[in-house]
Amino acid sequence: MACTAAKPIVDGIEAQYQGRLVVLRVNVQDPAGKALASQYDFRVTPTFIFFDASGTEVWRSVGSIAPQKVTDSLK
Repeated sequence: MACTAAKPIVDGIEAQYQGRLVVLRVNVQDPAGKALASQYDFRVTPTFIFFDASGTEVWRSVGSIAPQKVTDSLK
């Protein structure tokens, strides 16, 4: 089950950084979501993974996300 408490935070991050940041929401119950969960080795939802422009994982957070960490990572 997805954590609905994180949704408003992620919605705010997505709106604030529109055009600079792509937010991809993955349903781990769908086949494509299951494949991504396996590929990126996450088992708990929500899991937030921040990638740089070249697709390299910079950091991940499980359970919650700190908007300031996103802001700092975009600098």
